[in-house]
Amino acid sequence: MNTDSHLPEALRGLRIPMIAAPLFIISVPELVIAQCKAGIVGSFPALNAREDEGDPPLLDAWLTHISEELDRYNQANPDTPAAPFAINQIVHRSNTRLDRDLEICARHKVPIWITSLGARVEVNEAAHSCGGVVLHDVINNTFARKAIAKGADGLVAVAAGAGGHAGQQSPFALIAEIRDWFAGPLALSGAIATGEALLAARALGADFGYVGSPFISTDEANAQADYKQMIVDGGAEDIVYSSLFTGVWGNYLRGSVANAGMDPDNLPQADSSAMNFSSGSSKPKAWKTIWGSGQGIGAVRSRGPVRAIVDRMADEYAAAGARMAKDWGAV
Repeated sequence: MNTDSHLPEALRGLRIPMIAAPLFIISVPELVIAQCKAGIVGSFPALNAREDEGDPPLLDAWLTHISEELDRYNQANPDTPAAPFAINQIVHRSNTRLDRDLEICARHKVPIWITSLGARVEVNEAAHSCGGVVLHDVINNTFARKAIAKGADGLVAVAAGAGGHAGQQSPFALIAEIRDWFAGPLALSGAIATGEALLAARALGADFGYVGSPFISTDEANAQADYKQMIVDGGAEDIVYSSLFTGVWGNYLRGSVANAGMDPDNLPQADSSAMNFSSGSSKPKAWKTIWGSGQGIGAVRSRGPVRAIVDRMADEYAAAGARMAKDWGAV
C-alpha cells in the first residue's frame, strides 16, 4: 500500500503506487472504472467526452456514471475499495470548453485534476474550490517550478520514452532536479510498463509511476483492434518522436505512421504556433490513424482486461522489491 504521509488524502492507500495516464480517445468511463477497481488511479481527458453543439454536456454524464459505479463498488467491497479517479484538463488557451468543463468538474468534486499544456492559477483555484488535488505535467525543471508557483499541488514528470506528448530528458536527470527543491507529490512518466520499472521510479524519488501505453491493449480501452494488436506486437524500436501531428513533440507507433502513407524516418517538423484545441479535441489536428505509444510496450505481450495488467505489475513490483531487499540485506 502507498500510504506516504506527505501525500494528500486522495493519493494515499493505492494498491500499488500507479496513476493511469489519460489517453486521447482511448480513456473512457469503462476503462477508468476498471482501473480504479483494480486499485490504481484511473483517468481520462475531459475533451474525450465529446458532444455536438447544443447537446447536454457528455462530461457531466460521464462523471455521474463513474462516481455512481465506484460508489456501488465501494459499498459492496468495503475492505478493498476502488481508488479515486482523475480528470485531465488541456489548459491551452485555444480550448474553448475549458471554463465550462472546470465548472462541471468542480460541481462533481473531482478528487484529482491533471493539467497539461500550460499552468494557470484559475484552473488550480477551480480544483481547490472543491477539495481537488492538482498534478501538472511537465517535461523539464523550468516548467515544474512555474507550475508549483502558480498553485499546482504536484507534478507529473514526463521523461523520454513516454507515450503521446513527451519530453527528451532522462528520468534520472529530471526527477533529481525536481526533487532538489520539491518535496510534494511527484509521478514519473516514461516507458513504465513493468513492476520493476515502477519500483525504479520510486527509487529515483517519484511517488508514483504514470502508466499509459499498456492499457491501450486492454478490453476496456476505446481503441481499434489493429491499434491494440500493434501495441502487443511492438517494442521500443517501433516508436518515432515527432511534432508533426499535434504541434507538440510526442511518441507514436511507427507502423501507424507508415500506414498513413508517410515515411516515419523523414517527418517534417510542425509549426507549434498552429496548435488549436478549439474543436473540442485533445489533438488540434485530426490524425485519427496516427497512434500514440510509449517505448515500454515490449512488456505488453497479450490483450486482456485491465486487471490483468495491474495484477502483473503488482506481482512484478512486489517481487522486485523482495529481490532488492534480499540483495541489499546481504551487503
